Amino acid sequence: MACALLLFLSRQVFAQQTIDLTTALRVAEVDNLELRAARLQRGLAVAGLMTARQMPNPTVTFSASRDAPNESALLDLPVELGGKRGKRISVAQEESRLAEVDINALARQIRRRTREAFFRALSALEQTAQAKAALDLATRIKNIVQQRFEAGDVAQLDVIQADVEVARADADYQTAALSQRSAEVQLAALLNRNLAPPLTLTGRLAEIPSAPTLEALTALASSSNSDIQRTIQQLKTEERRLALAKAQRIPDLTLQAGTDLNSPPDFQVGPRGQIGITVPIFYHGQGEVALSTAKLQLGRLTLQSHQMNVSAQVAASYFDYTAKSHLAQQYRDRILPESVRLEKMAEESYQSGKHNLLMLIDAQRRLNDVRRAYLDSLFAGQSSFAILEEAVGAPLD
Repeated sequence: MACALLLFLSRQVFAQQTIDLTTALRVAEVDNLELRAARLQRGLAVAGLMTARQMPNPTVTFSASRDAPNESALLDLPVELGGKRGKRISVAQEESRLAEVDINALARQIRRRTREAFFRALSALEQTAQAKAALDLATRIKNIVQQRFEAGDVAQLDVIQADVEVARADADYQTAALSQRSAEVQLAALLNRNLAPPLTLTGRLAEIPSAPTLEALTALASSSNSDIQRTIQQLKTEERRLALAKAQRIPDLTLQAGTDLNSPPDFQVGPRGQIGITVPIFYHGQGEVALSTAKLQLGRLTLQSHQMNVSAQVAASYFDYTAKSHLAQQYRDRILPESVRLEKMAEESYQSGKHNLLMLIDAQRRLNDVRRAYLDSLFAGQSSFAILEEAVGAPLD
């Protein structure tokens, strides 16, 4: 009960804290439920290693009969030859490393999803602020129209059109606020936090990280990409399995020692022993060796395929990141400032009576569309960086 209360209070405190990107990534790495569940696979790997270390148990047999000798006691001890136990341990160790590779791959995926969810929530927050600014602008224009109508400069039709624009801007604002809560809930779920309270985020959506050169990214991906790492580890595991399969072809010994009891008049205690070995006449493990060899050949070709695909994926992600970063820069430096200037000119022109309300409304809508497109381009740039980072398989900032 106390632990549950402590966890609840800690989540409440976290929900009230300001969350930046670094905090979100650190919390997701520790507390994400998918990642925590995946880390439990380490226990399975440890259990497999314990199983591989086991040695065959001896068998004790005792028999009694009416015939001589009347009793006998035997001990059967299997003896593995060819280093089978050591090779089983090697296979289990490689399988444990393979499980660790899978955990690291999921960690990279969670990092990408958390980064995207963080900037999606940050983008939604700015979209809400933008929608509120658009609502304030529509309200101000409505007041201007009302003043001109009362002065007799415009018809009542302009007042009705201004009211419609205010209603539309208010609906957009309400929708943006709900979208913001949706984005916050998705981020909170990734961080394993309470979904009810709103999150307080800090960060700049416009600060798209810079990436290294394509050549450096490709070289880094060749040693850190999760698909390549997994295939390499699968090859190492299969090589150990092949060595084990070859060792399994060596027959094991069965040592038997015991004594016969109560066989009068010949003896009362008569020791006995024997050695048994399986003779591999009909089957000597050739199927397991052939299967493991075929898997190794397949794995080597798969590794080459992954290396080629990863190079292409990194290049495609890099060019996509470059394009979206450039688009966001164009919106910031040229498109958005010009759109703001045009809207102000249209507002001044309407106040002076040079243009009608429809031109002002059109300029206002265009400005809102440009601002939304600018925020979308910033999120697309942040998302493309997250995808590039996952493709490389290593942090880039």
